[in-house]
Amino acid sequence: MHETLLLFGATGDLAQRYLFQSLLNLLRDRLLPPGFRVYAIARQDLGTDGFRATLGERLAKSGAPAADITEMLSRCEYLNVDLADPQLVAERLGFLHGRDCVSYLSTPPSLYVPITQGLKAAGLLDAPSRLVLEKPIGRDLASARTIMAAVGECVSEDRVFRIDHYLGKAPVQNLLALRFGNALLEAVWHHRWIASVDIMVAETDGVDGREGYYANYGALRDMVQNHILQLLCLIAMEPPSALDADSVRNEKLKVLRALRPMTAERINHDSVRGVYQAGVVGGKPVVGFKAPTPEAEDCETYVALVAHIDNWRWAGVPFRLRTGKRMADRCSEVVITFRDTSHWIFEQPSREKSTPNRLVFRLQPEENIELTLMSSLAAPEWGALELQPLPLDLSMPINLRRRIAYERLLLDAFHGNPALFVRNDEVEAAWTWIDSVADAWKQAGTPLQPYMAGSWGPEAAVSIAPEGSIGGRRRGRNGGGA
Repeated sequence: MHETLLLFGATGDLAQRYLFQSLLNLLRDRLLPPGFRVYAIARQDLGTDGFRATLGERLAKSGAPAADITEMLSRCEYLNVDLADPQLVAERLGFLHGRDCVSYLSTPPSLYVPITQGLKAAGLLDAPSRLVLEKPIGRDLASARTIMAAVGECVSEDRVFRIDHYLGKAPVQNLLALRFGNALLEAVWHHRWIASVDIMVAETDGVDGREGYYANYGALRDMVQNHILQLLCLIAMEPPSALDADSVRNEKLKVLRALRPMTAERINHDSVRGVYQAGVVGGKPVVGFKAPTPEAEDCETYVALVAHIDNWRWAGVPFRLRTGKRMADRCSEVVITFRDTSHWIFEQPSREKSTPNRLVFRLQPEENIELTLMSSLAAPEWGALELQPLPLDLSMPINLRRRIAYERLLLDAFHGNPALFVRNDEVEAAWTWIDSVADAWKQAGTPLQPYMAGSWGPEAAVSIAPEGSIGGRRRGRNGGGA
């Protein structure tokens, strides 16, 4: 297990909110080696004492014991470096030559190449040292290939760990357990029995303070290209021969390559783009999205897409993908809607008014599984046989502590286990499909639809989230937009 972590972008939001908190939890639980050290690296001229003071204040807000925070801070050293200059990176880090390091790049993708080149020049990418890259890798297929080619010249593919923190979430991993560990689901996981699949990742947060970064990506590149497509792969993949890294990633790759490219002729029927306006979220007024430059005014904060997987298992099944900022609630859900029974014999309700069976995976904020069946349990004994939806709720215990996803992924990087990381050909396949969407939007002139902050998105998205789907159910429950 590697004992030295080089954390680039250590003053950024991701590192301060999640990465150091994850390291603190791992240290508290004695899952890190006794000699573990963190070299926090960023551009600001803070000094180690200044950095420790700032980080200590942040960690104290988590309620962690002061002794644990003190121990964590004692293992941190701060280095200020111009991350865009490979030569300076090499010079500043040269004193670490000879150590087996994990270098974590929590920076914009534009800095991946100079940092990696600097690490190589300093001898810090020699085997068995490893490199962790945050998503997104580039902003399209061409830029992703350029970055990955340059990185590949500095470190071998088997030691590159491309992180998508959704893959570290316990409920996301549970998708595999439920799919491949239960004969009941294995038998019906097929277009013959499944009518549609809905995936929603909704956030109440806006992009305040991150407009410059976000405007270069938008919801399509920031969320769909990684988080949502990874969820889609876990739902749609064929059973791997084993749970080793390559077997699982090979099956995910097949799904990505089977995604039907978007076309300008279909794009306005199969997608909606949106941007949030001023509204109310959580009882508090919030401002609308403001593009930092005129060129960025075409940036979407909401996207709904209908994807199709052209293979024997999923032919004809729509995968409705939705994500947005400043939504009515924070939630990540997957809804599997099953087809109607082949022959309906009941008078109440009529076939047209019956509720289809649904399997709902709620990933956050609460974690549970719900299966909706039709039952007569609620009908009076002396009345006509009347079916009503009956949810079977498999909620997780409320006092069960789930680790932050980054805790699991950091440990895997330290141990060299790549199973929950993304391979380079997966990145290329995902960008190939995303580029087809972006190109189709451009060719068709797909406009941005406004939606009020605190709603469920643009009204135009109702066509992509019909009544009964995830969007329809939540829209009816909470009101607002789609």
